Amino acid sequence: MDKENLVKKWLNNDLSDIEAKAFNALEDADLYKEIIEEAQRFSSNINAKVESFDVLDNKLVSKKIASTNWIKVVSSIAAALVVGFALFTLINKDQISSFKTDLAQNETITLPDNSIVSLNELSELEYLSSNWNKNRSLQLKGEAYFDVEKGKRFDVHTNSGKVSVLGTEFNVLSRDSIFKVSCYEGLVQVTYNNEKVKLPAGTEFVLHSGKGVKSNIAIAEPYWLKNMSVFESASFIEVVKELEQQYSINVEYSSEIDLNFTGAFEHNNLENALKSITNPLDLTYTIQNANKVIIRNGQD
Repeated sequence: MDKENLVKKWLNNDLSDIEAKAFNALEDADLYKEIIEEAQRFSSNINAKVESFDVLDNKLVSKKIASTNWIKVVSSIAAALVVGFALFTLINKDQISSFKTDLAQNETITLPDNSIVSLNELSELEYLSSNWNKNRSLQLKGEAYFDVEKGKRFDVHTNSGKVSVLGTEFNVLSRDSIFKVSCYEGLVQVTYNNEKVKLPAGTEFVLHSGKGVKSNIAIAEPYWLKNMSVFESASFIEVVKELEQQYSINVEYSSEIDLNFTGAFEHNNLENALKSITNPLDLTYTIQNANKVIIRNGQD
């Protein structure tokens, strides 16, 4: 790989082990590293950066003049300026903050305006932090609960639609084919398929398979914040899928179990969760091992 591409990949922290060895073998490798170290001492204002590169240019000349001719000095200065320009670009490019949660992991995020986001498991959130004060906008995959500080419009973008508020508390779920927005305080506007729906506190909107439904809710916050999964007339298959996801287990059950479940189970005690599911449906369970549970009809 040529020198210029090696330097570019080094600036992006994208060198393979072999490429790293090749970069470290470059005659000017130490000088490039010094440029980075010097630049990191300065603040983000433009004047400070310009002054630092002037100093670095002089250092480059003084280091190279003793052992090279003027042609090499000019070449080194040019190379340093290229690196400096690339560094200037990297420092000033858009700064993106991103967060991702794993299975059974929640994370609380404080945004630059002190808005709070509680990110549910298996979710991703991303926003442009360098421009946040001008544009409060973020991208969400999965589920999150928002407690938004009042101010300019706050937008949550998902693959299924956009949620816009000025300052309120709401929950957004955008996973698989389900898009659900629940408003707990203030007023939320949902935009989807060129349609707009306004949700006052105590209402939610569900978009499933292209059909949107607005309804009332009677809870103060989503149950997942309390480590609970709640169901209303849900199929047994749906309940088992949620149980497997929350506890990282495999549940074996008879295909003859065709029941609906209304109730809840907690996320931090498998025994209690299984009792909450099986007792109302007259089922029994056996914990085979740490990864497997068997559920049967009570008569079996």
